[in-house]
Amino acid sequence: MKVKIIYYLEVTSSWCYWAEPAWAELKARYAAKPVEFSWRIALLDESGIPASKAQLEWFYRRSGLMVRSPFVLNSGWFEAGRKDFLAPNLVAEAAKDFGVADDRARLAIATAALREGKNILDIKISASLAAKASGLDAKKLLARAQSPEVEKRIRATTAEFHGLQVTQRPAFVLTSNIGDRAVFSGVAKAAPVAAAIDAMLEDAADYASHAAHVGNPPSR
Repeated sequence: MKVKIIYYLEVTSSWCYWAEPAWAELKARYAAKPVEFSWRIALLDESGIPASKAQLEWFYRRSGLMVRSPFVLNSGWFEAGRKDFLAPNLVAEAAKDFGVADDRARLAIATAALREGKNILDIKISASLAAKASGLDAKKLLARAQSPEVEKRIRATTAEFHGLQVTQRPAFVLTSNIGDRAVFSGVAKAAPVAAAIDAMLEDAADYASHAAHVGNPPSR
């Protein structure tokens, strides 16, 4: 039995940032269970990007109050008029090609932007931040982030996200080895996702028990 969970995120998304404690909690809670965790990029486009810094700051105040944060997010990194925030997401994805598929690289970039206001839209700055956090060579990471292969990958995972027919990031897609599936969009707390994982693990265990007792179904 096995459950796979894919976290669709955007590195600069405030709601993804607020969801990180839940993600870490889930990974710790199921570390000894047959649960596989991974993340994929789901780029924001013009429909989800604030029109101005004032609008962004309003969103930050709203989300910060909703999660009862003791601090306000920093809008210093933001540049109005952009159609996407490609650079930090390219760097986060590129780190995977050097064996850094965990959360270190992307969290370093997100924290530098949303807490410190650093200009992570400059791909060199994002690469430097990610490299320092993950022990990678900044020049090699930058070169990989600027490769067409990496951009192709994040465009493809963004298309996957839209194919789910959801609009909100973070999004979590859970699948099990017996075909169960659950999709959460806009959920930033661990509890509902954990409930779904528990239910899937129980169902998969029941199927395994049944198979041990009666074997496979008749072929006809």
